[in-house]
Amino acid sequence: MPRRILPILIFAVGIGTFLVLKETRPVPIAVVPKERIWRVEVTQADLAEHRPILSLFGRIEAPDRVRAAAPVAGRLIEINVRDGDLVSKGELLAKLDPRDLLPRLEKAKADLEKERLQLVHDQEALEQERKILELGRLAVERANTVQAKKLASLSSVDEAREQYARAQLAVTLREQSIAAHPARLSALEAAYAEAERDAARGTITAPFEGRIGLVEAAAGDQLQPNETILTLYPLEGLYIRAKIPGAFSDELREALQDGARLEAKGLYAGQPISAVLERLSGEADARGVDALLRLAPGSNAPLGAFVSLQLERPATANSIALPFAALHGGDRIFVVQDGRLKGIRVQRLGELVEPDTGQDLVLVRAPELKSGDQVMITHLPHAVETLKVEPLQ
Repeated sequence: MPRRILPILIFAVGIGTFLVLKETRPVPIAVVPKERIWRVEVTQADLAEHRPILSLFGRIEAPDRVRAAAPVAGRLIEINVRDGDLVSKGELLAKLDPRDLLPRLEKAKADLEKERLQLVHDQEALEQERKILELGRLAVERANTVQAKKLASLSSVDEAREQYARAQLAVTLREQSIAAHPARLSALEAAYAEAERDAARGTITAPFEGRIGLVEAAAGDQLQPNETILTLYPLEGLYIRAKIPGAFSDELREALQDGARLEAKGLYAGQPISAVLERLSGEADARGVDALLRLAPGSNAPLGAFVSLQLERPATANSIALPFAALHGGDRIFVVQDGRLKGIRVQRLGELVEPDTGQDLVLVRAPELKSGDQVMITHLPHAVETLKVEPLQ
């Protein structure tokens, strides 16, 4: 019997102990869940008209650059400039040896005078040949008369006719020569004008005030026709050629047609430069459309230099400028309403630079966005709708 009762007693003691411990356990303090509040920076939405910018990278060109070349084969005897020199209009730049140019001019002049004298001689000779022709005609008539009376042979008649035909041919050839005189004279006058032009081009002067780009020959060089001696470009005719992305070409082209003045600003060698968009190319490639911006007078950037610019685009109304940190996902911002976040989809219009601070800003627009709305400019990776926030003062 004791062996049977012992397990029951042990089980009863265990149950009693459990009940005692349960009744004497400490009561836990109830935890009340509390929502976290995120402190964020906000800015007040100010809907206004802004001018977005477009970053460009281009190269300075000179469409009016002059390439001075040798008109004919000859020796260069004088060169008075070096690369980068500033020259004034009419200044002597280089000179070819006149002995290579003047003989052609003198020959062309002599050929012209010879042709004029030839006309006088042809006209005088024509009068004489016409008289000979008349005499030949009379000789034929006399020969026919004599032969009809059986007083001369047929050979004498044939000889008279032959002389008459020769005289007639001489008159015809002389008349043709006189008729062709204006054409020969025009050709010789053109040759003389060409030789005179080449002789004048042998002395190379600056056609305008500008800067020497590159000198490719030295005094004493034997030059071939059309071989480049130097290049010259005007200081007031420089352009910047840059690529405009295709997405902006229509907008800029319409602005130019409406007479808008679109300026671009940048730096070269630490010095500010400015340019004005003048025209867009009529052809495009995979990178976009070529834009030509006229460089402002007084810029010291040299030809061929690469520069970066910020081009002003046409103004956009009802837009707001925000820091890039305000964007979530590229096209979404959050406004603070009653202490909670509300997401708004926006349309990105472009970028601009704050004039006072130089900070890069993004221009956006949304129908739901109103002036005075508090826009969160703290980038929260976990930002969601209705998230509770507290704007920093």
